[in-house]
Amino acid sequence: MSKPKEEGATRRDFLKLAGTAAPAAIAAATISGKAEAAEPPVNETRIQDTAHTRAYLDSARF
Repeated sequence: MSKPKEEGATRRDFLKLAGTAAPAAIAAATISGKAEAAEPPVNETRIQDTAHTRAYLDSARF
């Protein structure tokens, strides 16, 4: 007895798509014109990279 065909995407379909989409995305990124550096986000939820915070993180290492 065979299993009925399920409607919608399956795991196998997802893996096929992921296997071909990732290299295509990398190729598109390398082919596109010049790359611009992203600016670091400045918001209140992340620690800011300053001399004070670097000194603290260096002293906290074991």
